Amino acid sequence: MPSLKDLKNKIASVKNTRKITKAMQMVSAAKLRRAQDAAEAARPYAERMNAVMGSLASSVGASASAPRLLAGTGSDKVHLLVVMTSERGLCGGFNSTIVRLARARAQELMAQGKTVKILTVGKKGREQLRRDYADKMVGHVDMGEVKRVGYVNAQGIARDILARFAAGECDVVTLFYNRFQSVIAQIPTALQVIPAKYEGATASAVYDYEPGEEAILADLLPRGVATQVFTALLENGASEQGARMSAMDNATRNAGEMITKYTTIYNRSRQAAITKELIEIISGAEAL
Repeated sequence: MPSLKDLKNKIASVKNTRKITKAMQMVSAAKLRRAQDAAEAARPYAERMNAVMGSLASSVGASASAPRLLAGTGSDKVHLLVVMTSERGLCGGFNSTIVRLARARAQELMAQGKTVKILTVGKKGREQLRRDYADKMVGHVDMGEVKRVGYVNAQGIARDILARFAAGECDVVTLFYNRFQSVIAQIPTALQVIPAKYEGATASAVYDYEPGEEAILADLLPRGVATQVFTALLENGASEQGARMSAMDNATRNAGEMITKYTTIYNRSRQAAITKELIEIISGAEAL
């Protein structure tokens, strides 16, 4: 049985921890609103961009003049997995769910005899994947100094991906991130960006493009990759804050329960000590 002093120190320590988790919960709640608004504002643009690209891609089809970003290299031997996680922890299972999905895809591809390469965005994903796939990691993007994600950050990542594809280092590129649904629900998502896959839009009229569809796609496809990366970063940002807010809320409640438990034990121990002292005093008086 711990002493009264030990119990008192434990209660004080848990109270300090509760203050920290409560503060982090409030900070995450404030950041979540801004991140959620940014993610939701980007969705209509991304969806409309994908619809336009899908319409163009369906017109081009599998023609020999189709851009390589759309048609691919003709092989799917080498896969580049771009794993997007957070720079900080204390956000529940946010990072683990993304890494788990990427690890499952890597194992599936290697079982098929494919070559897997991993590019990480965010420190937490690199730390987890480095344990098992250190020899397959080809790059890392540090987002630690980025206070607010912007399109320029997505462009930098997209340029890296496109340069690797142009150099023949990979045949297929897939993004792994969490899509924000609510504070308590984030959806682990795997999105193939190269070769680009778009659902063709059903057009109500026939359009003539000038220049041709191939030329327009050659210019738009790199922007499409950057748009998809930017959307993934925004979705990840909102998901991270939602997961951290939920995790800190649970931690705050757990700390409150621990304080109640230790306080009860402290009061009982203190009452037992006082009762024991009274019994000793009364026994001593009776002995006289």
